[in-house]
Amino acid sequence: MERKPSSGKRSGAAEQARKDRLKAALRANLARRKAQARARSAGGRGDGGETGKAD
Repeated sequence: MERKPSSGKRSGAAEQARKDRLKAALRANLARRKAQARARSAGGRGDGGETGKAD
């Protein structure tokens, strides 16, 4: 038997929950990127920086 593709319609509550999850994920991503940029501009090591140990 073949399944028909879903119409893509979501219930109102499910659609709102999805939008809320996406909004929260985007907000967290933006905050993380801003923190990384601040660390770079402040001369902090940030991600992928050197260890600072002398040879």
